Amino acid sequence: MATTIPGSLVNKTKKFFMGMPAPTGYVPGVGRGATGFTTRSDIGPARDPTDLPEAGPVGPSPAPGAPPAKKAKEDEEKEGDNLNDANYDEFEGYSGSLFSRDPYDQEDEDADRVYNDVDERLDERRRDHRERKYKEAIEKYRKERPKIQQEFSDLKRQLSEVTDDEWAAIPEVGDLRNKAKRNPRTEKFTPVPDSLIAMAMHYGETTSTLDSRVQNGMQTPFGSGLMTTLAGTKSGILTPGWKTGIQTGTSSALDLDLVKIGQARNKIMDIKLNQVSDSVTGQTVVDPKGYLTDLQSMIPQYGGDVNDVKKARMLLKSVRETNPRHPPAWIASAGLEEAVGKLQTARNLIMEGCEKNKGSEELWLAAIRLHPPELAKSIVANAVRAVPQSVRLWIRASDIELDLKDKKKVLRKALEQIPSSVRLWKAAVELEDPEDARVLLTRAVECCSTSTEMWLALARLESYENARKVLNKAREHIPTDRHIWLNAARLEETRGQREMVDRIVAKAISSLKANQVEINRDHWMKDAVDAEQAGCPLTCQAIIRNVIGLGVEDEDKKVTWLEDAESFERQAAYVCVRAVFAIALKEMPRKKSVWDAAIQFEKEHGSIAEHEAILLKATEVVPEVEVSG
Repeated sequence: MATTIPGSLVNKTKKFFMGMPAPTGYVPGVGRGATGFTTRSDIGPARDPTDLPEAGPVGPSPAPGAPPAKKAKEDEEKEGDNLNDANYDEFEGYSGSLFSRDPYDQEDEDADRVYNDVDERLDERRRDHRERKYKEAIEKYRKERPKIQQEFSDLKRQLSEVTDDEWAAIPEVGDLRNKAKRNPRTEKFTPVPDSLIAMAMHYGETTSTLDSRVQNGMQTPFGSGLMTTLAGTKSGILTPGWKTGIQTGTSSALDLDLVKIGQARNKIMDIKLNQVSDSVTGQTVVDPKGYLTDLQSMIPQYGGDVNDVKKARMLLKSVRETNPRHPPAWIASAGLEEAVGKLQTARNLIMEGCEKNKGSEELWLAAIRLHPPELAKSIVANAVRAVPQSVRLWIRASDIELDLKDKKKVLRKALEQIPSSVRLWKAAVELEDPEDARVLLTRAVECCSTSTEMWLALARLESYENARKVLNKAREHIPTDRHIWLNAARLEETRGQREMVDRIVAKAISSLKANQVEINRDHWMKDAVDAEQAGCPLTCQAIIRNVIGLGVEDEDKKVTWLEDAESFERQAAYVCVRAVFAIALKEMPRKKSVWDAAIQFEKEHGSIAEHEAILLKATEVVPEVEVSG
């Protein structure tokens, strides 16, 4: 029963002859006139479609002689010696296997299966090595000779950014080429050579000149070029480059010698250059010897290969045309033209890139750099209008201005656009006097409350009371910065509050630890040196007292503290050195090496009174120690 499927499908019924064996004597295609043919892949000759077997009774033939079955068997044995190429095997040869006539029983099948299993097992053992070696060979070959699609894969990925309008705007190459050929404005004309002009002048002329041996006349050296002939009526003045001749007829032709005209022109130019170079009263004095040298100095020298420049220019052009929204391509193209000396081309390219990528900060900065200051002002104005949130463009706009008032105006306009920029606030504060800077910093810490530098700068400009308030507000906004605490300690030291200095430093360490801030010993030691250089020895000593023992084991204190003293001594931080020795002598009063180091330091860098004081203290603490010399 046929199955009916709705839609465009038709009913399908299985035919009765599908899968059945072909009838006896059937040759495909005989009904439509096809004939069989023999190829090298066939085994044995093809059979003629008309050579059909005759139908007859089944059984032995009653004809006399050998029975047909025995004769067929002998013919079959003879066919075993067939030496056709199709009957050849590399292992068995032409004769076939010795056991090909034997029956294929179960034992043979089991043996073949065992051999196949062994072959597969051996092949599996070598498969990993073979596949790995093949993979390495493929990778090496791909590295040496990569495919085209691999080389341009990055460009293909960038095609995803191309919009539909840009795809539609891509012109057809063949159409452009035909238009260029049809456009009369793009036709190129090659100037005709001088030799061709001279040949055309003489085309079709026939000139006959009398031989000087048979000419009856007299030559008179009246002038350098005057020649008179008695036999004829022709006379003329011979000048370099002109010849007079006698023609058949009543007219004479003048032959133009272009080579001599060029030589004469060069001589005239040489004379004029010499006259100008010798003239002192003229407006321009030309040095013929140094003229070419000056011209060569004006041309930028590019040491690279010209072919490399051409290749790079073509590649960059391809990148620009493929993805015009890629700013690095425009910057690289302009940089290439600038390197080879084509500054105007570089400017045109970078401006074209700015038009197509108005939001690129790098492109605008490159355009400002390539143009002179008078043009850079208009460019930077367009840049800040296109990218108003760019801090670097506003800073560049301020740098271009020469007047201080204009610089301030630009920076204040920039702060209106980007009030959270610390860099703009710093640049604006640096241009103001202290009073105006204090007002600006008051506004700056409101807009940039997380900037430690702004808070500290405002505290330095305020009075003592106001500075304490500013630093307290700074600690509230930035509880994880140690510099605020250290500046507070310096502020108290300026008022002579020694106890407050130690208390602030100790509280700073505990507060930072509570806010999960790591106490870096090296950073604090550097802060101690900075405090000493800033003229705050109390803050320096307080830092060392609270930090010198952090992260140092008891057995390592002596070696570590002596190394700290040597490091401070190399930096000329003598207050820090004395603070380290004071703590070391207090912790290890019986260590002779510590006393020796302290005494040696005071001997080299201290006064006589300080040296005697350390010696006297050493004799009181360790009176049993004797030092010779």
